[in-house]
Amino acid sequence: MPQDVLFAIPFEAPVSPFLKCGRSRHLDWVRDRGFVTTDEGMREYAAWDLPQAVARTYPYAAADDQYMLMNWFSLAFLVNYQFDVAAPEHPDRVAEIARELITIPFREPGTPPDITSPITLAWAEVWAWMCDGTSVMWQNRFAANWARFLAAHATEVRASASGEVPDLDVYRVMRRNTIGIPHSLDAIERSRRFEVPAQIQAHPLMRRLREAATDTIAYMNDIHSFERAERRGDPHNLVVVLRHRLGCSRDIAVREATRMTYEQLDTFMTLQAYMPQICEELGLGGPDRTAVEMSVEGMRNWIRGNYDWGLNSGRYAAPQAALDRLVPGCVDDLLGPTADLRAR
Repeated sequence: MPQDVLFAIPFEAPVSPFLKCGRSRHLDWVRDRGFVTTDEGMREYAAWDLPQAVARTYPYAAADDQYMLMNWFSLAFLVNYQFDVAAPEHPDRVAEIARELITIPFREPGTPPDITSPITLAWAEVWAWMCDGTSVMWQNRFAANWARFLAAHATEVRASASGEVPDLDVYRVMRRNTIGIPHSLDAIERSRRFEVPAQIQAHPLMRRLREAATDTIAYMNDIHSFERAERRGDPHNLVVVLRHRLGCSRDIAVREATRMTYEQLDTFMTLQAYMPQICEELGLGGPDRTAVEMSVEGMRNWIRGNYDWGLNSGRYAAPQAALDRLVPGCVDDLLGPTADLRAR
């Protein structure tokens, strides 16, 4: 992003005390699963510092849970990058892998994937961990949001190939899924081993609160990364969409995107204040109210933690030439059949 675009977020977020040890274990996991096999690639991957993103967005997870969240987080990011890079060469394989990744959560946890590749094997492993101690209701909610994330990426890949810039309303709806936040907000519950009652999840104000958190994170992310999107010719970025549809300069598009971001953040701050009243109206007891409070706190941690990570991560702060090199140079092909992964 233009690193001089800073946001005033009216709350702080802690950082997990398990970041350092979790980061070391995670980098070993990435090597062992065949995600990155060269020293140069590992240096570039490490510069993203995805473990820091997890330590900031899920700061209260226990040590082992923190480590597995790091593994899942990297997997979700690498799915995104692999699909972006692989689409021009073999779109059929992308679609096949996407369908398998969507299907895995609807099988019995621990079931081997039908299609073997580094990324499907890793997801089957991580999903079995995520199911531990969670209800079928939570698993289905997470799986549905995960499926929307992958399906939206498949749609985005096809749209990007055409080079057409989407309408703003179309883009905003698609971005809520491609950003991957809905299932990441579900993972807040897994990170602290609680579950939000179904009646709260279904409440219109909770649904809008989650949308406001998602939009805030997505728009900040787009502002952070729009220069790379422009350089790569990727039309799926809020600043790019605004610049094209409004026929305005880059600076004006950035200002409008910033205004839209604050609009969503203000909506989040307003709605979160109503959550105790909703709990009262629904007659929720102490444990359920605590679960709602932790969920809202987790959304704040996600907004602030993701922002703070973005300011420090090599994914945004590195020289542009290095950023452009990260996708093809850092990560090996994770979509092809695997025959040489080390025994786990």
